Amino acid sequence: MKSHGKSRQVQASTLHIKNMVCNRCIKVVRDELQSLGLHVRSVALGEAVLAESEDAVDHARVRDVLEQNGFELIEDRRITTIEKIKHAILKYVQNDHDQNPIKGTPSQFIAREIGQEYGGLSMLFSSTEGVTIEQYLILQRIERAKELLKYGELTLSEISYQLGYSSVQHLSNQFKKTTGMTPSAFKRMVENTRRPVDKVAARL
Repeated sequence: MKSHGKSRQVQASTLHIKNMVCNRCIKVVRDELQSLGLHVRSVALGEAVLAESEDAVDHARVRDVLEQNGFELIEDRRITTIEKIKHAILKYVQNDHDQNPIKGTPSQFIAREIGQEYGGLSMLFSSTEGVTIEQYLILQRIERAKELLKYGELTLSEISYQLGYSSVQHLSNQFKKTTGMTPSAFKRMVENTRRPVDKVAARL
């Protein structure tokens, strides 16, 4: 019985999936793969682990059902690595660094997540995406900052520490360089677009 269990363990296969960016994506992918009769062991951003062997999976059917939901099955190793880098960056950005600090620099974190030397990952990413990992990280950080500013639940100082910035000034400088406006100006702009219901009704 034990050898049979080990045999099944060896047969597990991993699907690499593009365009997974949130927890809802994880649920959709899991549900869709199970609807195909596949035994899903786990699903995370960018990948799904199946109990079936690689040969036992109908990749054409999987590809079709994923594409119907806005995802893409990745079968190129270079692209798979690129997606892993992007998901590592998302994981880094979405982590609350104030409550759960990540050890080391972003580059060290990415290398740990992928299990490869950062230099090689950096060269691959730049040559494929046309931007450096550092530039992509900044863009994702600023997008996350925008989300948190829209929620209006955190101060700029809290957002700065949550995103792992060394100071509020560092965040403000990157934010203005990327968007053309300060975080405070962005927040005012968002607030001005939210007119209270009573004021809307008064203008009808």
